[in-house]
Amino acid sequence: MSIGKRLAAEFFGTFWLVIGGCGSAVLAAAFPNLGIGFTGVALAFGLTVLTMAYAVGPISGGHFNPAVSVGLVAGGRFPVKDLIPYIIAQVVGAVAAGGVLYLIASGKAGFDASAGFASNGYGEHSPGEYSLQAALICEIVMTFFFVMIIMGATHGRAPVGFAPIAIGFALTLIHLISIPVTNTSVNPARSTGVALFQGSWAISQLWLFWVAPIIGGAIGGFVFRALFSQDESPVQGG
Repeated sequence: MSIGKRLAAEFFGTFWLVIGGCGSAVLAAAFPNLGIGFTGVALAFGLTVLTMAYAVGPISGGHFNPAVSVGLVAGGRFPVKDLIPYIIAQVVGAVAAGGVLYLIASGKAGFDASAGFASNGYGEHSPGEYSLQAALICEIVMTFFFVMIIMGATHGRAPVGFAPIAIGFALTLIHLISIPVTNTSVNPARSTGVALFQGSWAISQLWLFWVAPIIGGAIGGFVFRALFSQDESPVQGG
């Protein structure tokens, strides 16, 4: 598959992740009397990855996340020459989705993106007011296991066709654990896509939601490769 088609798939997959996941948080989580809450938002994020992994995963590998791409490079599953183009496509898709979500959300009287806009944060901007240290540890550990699960679910010995289900449920579980801590990133593109429209504290704290997921993803890829991979040929992604 050409690099152009693969980048387009990453753009649309990441776009859908932000629209579906962050959109559920902004538009539906606290809807009066009918809000979906943390559980609904967690499920929404899982469903975005599950659906797009089936839709465009066969084209690009279905990363939709710079930390996943880094982890797959570390794990020997993705060529390093394609890493930067993938990350650019993912971030552009996330920012485009953030813009569309902003246009939708701003159609309601009283909307104020500076109130949060599904952005990730720590300290006073953490949903549970967790510290920077707690947020850093949480994001590293959650991304580590996310990449481990992706590597395992897409292993040559895993049942064929079920990887998107395992990956989608993994992302749901990760959100159930960590929404109170950081509003859950594990994805620098997702964090960037809404932080730019929040426009203040989310931008100043965005560094953590690049550094921690990238570290966690890289460690996850290295560990899986060292412990579990045997004579596998590189593939295009998770």
